[in-house]
Amino acid sequence: MTLIRPQDWHVLPAEEAMARLAVDDEGLAPEEAERRLREEGPNRLRPPERRTLLRMFLTQFHNVLIYVLLAAGVVTVALGHFVDAGVIFGVVIINAVIGVVQEGKAEKAMDAIRAMLSPTALVVRGGHKYQIPAEDLVPGDIVALQSGDKVPADLRLVHARSLQVQEAALTGESTPVEKALAPVQAEAPLADRVCMAYSGTVVTYGHGRGVVVATGDATELGRVSRMISEVQTLETPLLRQMAVFGRWLTAIILAVAAATFFFGWLLRDYSAGDMFLAAVGLAVAAIPEGLPAVMTITLAIGVQRMARRNAIIRRLPAVETLGAVTVVCSDKTGTLTRNEMAVRSVVAAGEVFDVTGVGYGPEGEIQRDGTPVDLDRHPLLRHLARGGLLCNDSELQERDGVWDVAGDPTEGALLTLAAKAGLDLGHEARVCHRTDAIPFESEHRFMATLHHDHEGHAFIHVKGAPERVLAMCARQAGDDGDEPLDADVWHRRAEDLARQGQRVLALAWRRADDDSLRALTFEDVEGGLTLLGLFGLIDPPRDEAVVAVRKTHAAGIRVKMITGDHAVTAGAVAEQLGLTAARVLTGADLDRLDEAELRTVAAEVDVFARTSPEHKLRLVKALQSGSQVVAMTGDGVNDAPALKRADIGVAMGQKGTEAAKEAAEMVLGDDNFASITHAVEEGRTVYDNLKKAIAFILPTNGGQALTIIAAILVGASLPITPVQILWVNMITAVTLALAMAFEPTEAGAMDRPPRRTDEPLLSRFLVWRIVFVSLLLLAATFGMFLWELEGGAELAMARTVAVNALVAAEIAYLFNCRYLYRTVISREGLLGSRPVLIAVALVVAFQLMWTYLPPLQLLFDTRGIDLASWGRIAAAAAVIFVAIEVEKAVAARLARRR
Repeated sequence: MTLIRPQDWHVLPAEEAMARLAVDDEGLAPEEAERRLREEGPNRLRPPERRTLLRMFLTQFHNVLIYVLLAAGVVTVALGHFVDAGVIFGVVIINAVIGVVQEGKAEKAMDAIRAMLSPTALVVRGGHKYQIPAEDLVPGDIVALQSGDKVPADLRLVHARSLQVQEAALTGESTPVEKALAPVQAEAPLADRVCMAYSGTVVTYGHGRGVVVATGDATELGRVSRMISEVQTLETPLLRQMAVFGRWLTAIILAVAAATFFFGWLLRDYSAGDMFLAAVGLAVAAIPEGLPAVMTITLAIGVQRMARRNAIIRRLPAVETLGAVTVVCSDKTGTLTRNEMAVRSVVAAGEVFDVTGVGYGPEGEIQRDGTPVDLDRHPLLRHLARGGLLCNDSELQERDGVWDVAGDPTEGALLTLAAKAGLDLGHEARVCHRTDAIPFESEHRFMATLHHDHEGHAFIHVKGAPERVLAMCARQAGDDGDEPLDADVWHRRAEDLARQGQRVLALAWRRADDDSLRALTFEDVEGGLTLLGLFGLIDPPRDEAVVAVRKTHAAGIRVKMITGDHAVTAGAVAEQLGLTAARVLTGADLDRLDEAELRTVAAEVDVFARTSPEHKLRLVKALQSGSQVVAMTGDGVNDAPALKRADIGVAMGQKGTEAAKEAAEMVLGDDNFASITHAVEEGRTVYDNLKKAIAFILPTNGGQALTIIAAILVGASLPITPVQILWVNMITAVTLALAMAFEPTEAGAMDRPPRRTDEPLLSRFLVWRIVFVSLLLLAATFGMFLWELEGGAELAMARTVAVNALVAAEIAYLFNCRYLYRTVISREGLLGSRPVLIAVALVVAFQLMWTYLPPLQLLFDTRGIDLASWGRIAAAAAVIFVAIEVEKAVAARLARRR
């Protein structure tokens, strides 16, 4: 058996393909089929090698921040504080478990594709038909197809009668593809290989036969599956930033702790043991062990918020990635458009009429220049709509208020037009009973139906490709009667509609010569017809998608359409969406570009048509190589590799394939592009809230660390013990910082451009704020400690006052952090956040227990303090609050001057 490359089968005539596969119309002999099955293997996609659960679990710990957290846990154990150590290690383990679960979900992408394979197939072997498991198919098998079948393997068609296949999941083509037997050119894209039927696609109309040319991993579906398994997922911007931040923070903490140890030991005459404990205390103070927990919880809250806006997040870090997106690459069909055909234009009696309404519901009207048309004054329009209704094999259905079509989407659009024209679909079909029909076939490119009315009059309707129907017409209909056909004018009108991206159908009719006619033949329709008019159909853009694209552009984010549909259609839809469609590139154009040229083109062009899965993947990679953060949307198997590679893949939840959903980080519950805009807004909010949490936590740790360093520098006792530091970190830092996760979206979040991917987690401004606040906390904590000692208080009392001063200052600073750059002094700023008020109330309650409850006094060596001390603590906190608000005002004034 001589095989050729799988992608070349569409080049061969059907007879030669069968000869290459050594098979005839009788099919393979059963013995030969068994031999080939042993040789080729079963027709199923092989699962990729998977990592063991243990390996997946251990890799979750390979992160600098986790190392820092583990180090904090080890230090806490060394201090004998086992409960706190348990909390720290618990956070690490929970994060690892979440990571394993999410990674396991991502690996289901290949499982979802394998599930797309048909479970059974009807084959011809040895001249007899057999129903066999699809996995037993082999190259050379003859497979019979009929409406409703899932194609079980890649087939070279050898017979087709009115055969149409829905290939949107594989190619992105919005309408079923009419199949033919003639070979096509070698470079024809997948969507144009009309002589092929591919595994996993669905037969929507007609019947046919094909010879199996590829099974299992050799199919187009298998090729996409391999692409998914080979695609490397990228680390999110936040995780990259946190990794860099974690390395720097670890190095700084270790260096400062070591320097402090040697300074106290060598220059301050502390013993090595005392300085070791002091250095450990410094490390515990400086390590923000609450930060990973706060980061995880903040992302989780973002997930909940997005879910309420129909955006379901499958991978936690993807929440924040949305806030950094600079480019959204979107599929057209079903994402930017409704994936429902609709009649947009009607040409009759020399006039062009517009049709409003979307979907298959009967809501809408026929207009001329924006004004509704009185159909009684334009009877030809109703005649045209009636003809589209009668010359039709599909049916409109309504379930729970949702209209859908059973059959061909194009025919469904004609039925909807008839309803908008005021026709009763069921009544018209009964009054004008169909007697016979010539079904549509790609060879003759039209469909014809014979009808008889209640008076017994016979008439014929013909619909099909304009050039074919025009060739069958002698006259054209007008509101005032028939007249000779002007074919050139109608050809130009059809071309005008096509240039607008509309699929054009022509409709003609004539009365039968003999009312007793009961059988329709080609001779009955070959000439003498009267043209009624043209239909212009399109898969219309979603209204909300038009608004969403505009908002996305306002947020500084480019939107690029990457579709498998025709270039003209893609360009027309892009213009309606507000995209730049002056230049539309096809997959064939992309194939001629090297990687450097592709990077340039990917950045400049917004519309790409007739693309394959490889093209989509190359475009995503090209954009990423230009430092873009890419969100890729899609619903088909053909989108899955690019969805996995993108910084964030966005799949459609309603009409999307399972393969697309499993490859994506986010699923849109309403299949609405507008939900992406909402998700980006939430993503920016999450990042803003993370910055606020970091801006709150780090000065807390910085203030504690500086307090210990200051004590060592001046040779004083430590104002806060390591155990007390753990209390502050566990009760206040995490509790108060967590309130930042609930902050609402700030005004103007979608009016600023996306943040740069190379932007550090800590900007100069945030570094300055952290240093400034750390110094203020140092002054409050160490100052109150020294004040108490100078007043004759015992060491334990002074430490109790110092810790409470630190906590009070953190509470004041929490309100400052609600707005990083503008003043918080307003009713909304001070009282507008219930989570902040609850967190403050909890911390105050905990601090009172910590200060006055005997068991906690014994554990943390604290003492009850008097009202005068509380007054000084409150005053110190108020001074810090005012100082930071003044700093904000000064910074804002300097920024305006620049």
